[in-house]
Amino acid sequence: MTVARSALLVLTASAAWLCAAGAGFAAPRVASIDQCADQYVLALSRRENIVGLSYRADDADSYMRRQAAGLPQLRVTAESLLIARPAVVVRYWGGDTRLETTLRRRGVTVVRIEDAEDFDGVRANVRRVAAALGEPARGEALISRMDRQLAVSQGAWRGRPGLYLTPSGYTAGKGTFIDRILAAAGLRNAAPQAGFAPVRLEEVVLGPPRGFVLGFFDRLSAAFERWGMGRHRALQKRLPEQTLAALPASVLSCPGWFAADGVETLARAAPGFDDR
Repeated sequence: MTVARSALLVLTASAAWLCAAGAGFAAPRVASIDQCADQYVLALSRRENIVGLSYRADDADSYMRRQAAGLPQLRVTAESLLIARPAVVVRYWGGDTRLETTLRRRGVTVVRIEDAEDFDGVRANVRRVAAALGEPARGEALISRMDRQLAVSQGAWRGRPGLYLTPSGYTAGKGTFIDRILAAAGLRNAAPQAGFAPVRLEEVVLGPPRGFVLGFFDRLSAAFERWGMGRHRALQKRLPEQTLAALPASVLSCPGWFAADGVETLARAAPGFDDR
């Protein structure tokens, strides 16, 4: 074998190794340990690199449930996660501090999705997870999609008051992500106080006319809502004529880019909406 050919083989092998190493860095093996993290992993990771999702990844209120079909689901324990050998674990609320510490000690990168009170917080979350998964372009594509939806929806309701309401009788005021969703569609939040708080049935049924924005009513049949305010006959009688739009649990249960789907749903329900 000539020196030149030997050198070429060495260079070829080195290049192949570098490509494999680069691919490994750019697209690591990843697992998610709660439903919110599932959405980010399913949207931002290549399918072949997903070694595990949570047991709620394919539930009815999971936005990416169709993409979760056929992928493994893991128990949220150090043993099950370490056996799956992820390089990155993504979490929102799943697990606890001890689990995160154990994973980090074993060389696993743990990426947290932070609570977001506005769409800037969502952008930061998407970019953080996308960077950890070596997929920044996928992250920017999600953000661009979200920003287009927000731009189209801006000001659609022209300041009309809207009261967000869940089946359990809670609403969301200033300082919540729901407030930003309403504002993005041009609604003025009619919640009586800041943050998440219960609202009395009498205030809803007998109070001044307000448009309702329903959240999670598609999950009204869930056991935990069986005796909630959303089932009361007086409220059920009033909802059809005063509901502006209903947002499904899948776009509300996690601070993700898909909250813009909810904004666009609200905007499209506005009189005279034009998305051109």
